[in-house]
Amino acid sequence: MTRSISALTVALALAVARMAAAGDWPNFRGPNHDGISDETGLKVAWSTPLKLIWERNVGSAFSSFACVADRVFTCGTQDKQQVLFCLNADSGAVLWQTPLEGEYVERQGGDGTRATPTVCDGKVYILGARGKLLCADAETGKQVWSRQFSHAPRWGYSGSVLIEGEIAVVSAGEGDGALLALDRKTGKEIWTCGGDPAGYATPYPFTFDGMRYIAAFTGDSLLIAAADDGKPAFRMGWKTDWNVNAAAPIFSDGRLFFSSGYQHGATLLKLSRSGDKLEGAALWESKVLREKFQSSVLFEGHLYTSDEVGLKCVELSTGKEQWKVRRITHGTLTLAEGHLYLLTEDGKLEIAKATPAEYKALTSAEILSGRCWSAAVLFRGRIYARNLDRLVCFSLKE
Repeated sequence: MTRSISALTVALALAVARMAAAGDWPNFRGPNHDGISDETGLKVAWSTPLKLIWERNVGSAFSSFACVADRVFTCGTQDKQQVLFCLNADSGAVLWQTPLEGEYVERQGGDGTRATPTVCDGKVYILGARGKLLCADAETGKQVWSRQFSHAPRWGYSGSVLIEGEIAVVSAGEGDGALLALDRKTGKEIWTCGGDPAGYATPYPFTFDGMRYIAAFTGDSLLIAAADDGKPAFRMGWKTDWNVNAAAPIFSDGRLFFSSGYQHGATLLKLSRSGDKLEGAALWESKVLREKFQSSVLFEGHLYTSDEVGLKCVELSTGKEQWKVRRITHGTLTLAEGHLYLLTEDGKLEIAKATPAEYKALTSAEILSGRCWSAAVLFRGRIYARNLDRLVCFSLKE
């Protein structure tokens, strides 16, 4: 009973926080961790070029954006340092920049920070590719506290920080904990769970049967812990080549979906609870989706993603493919008002209605060039996108 009350308290606190920050995009995949924006009134069919509001070069990184109030947070590389940037959302002007840790050089994919900043209650949290976790003041960029981890996966720490109530949760890996929860105000350790190697995914929160849980897609498993005390509730082995488990899990109606690439596949588990433990029965498992580092969005019972084979629509309950567009691989998706906002790997923005009937782009515009693996963000009638080093902001209303 005590744990149930605790979980309910956390859930209510989170709901209040979300209400207070309506419209913000404070963390990777947005306030509900699902890639779905509450933006409204966006123009979806364009016959003229989109209006560029601003652009800026910040140096190499794969970080997406956290957008809160009039500020945008992301990362780059400057003077051989990974750097956390705070920009004016309207002009792109740099309000402050704070060195995070030494540069991260990776010639196969690209250099720089992989994680996306997380903003909560005037603080910004970021995990560097080498393993430094920084909590900084969102107004000034000054350090509040930091931690150092030492079990980075092959292509660097990539999962972002999850704020769950009063704790900051990271997938630190091995001796630092497959899941590690810290007091978000002080950095003091609260709990750890498991010793699996770190994967590349961000810890994912969900509520099931009145309890709050956090899922970690580690280097070799799906691990689920109770959010209040970190006790392991479920573990399922999931081995992908080079430990690249990177896509975000998705929870819906008692079911948990997750997927990985390198020709591995995807599965949908039906969860059940027995005391402190969860069980997961596979409703389906197949290679229909193979998400290397892209994550799906779920809309009206269908998953949409751009995996290593193409852009796809798959029925969640059955795993049946509804359509596929082979020309679009490794793109990133955001959804708003029933429309897909797709940033392709080579920098093209396509907007289409999210429907299992067909894929038909209403707009196709070149907004970037080069490698674009970072998820775009919709915020205040605009789209914020980037390649490795260049940030752009376009209006979606003018």
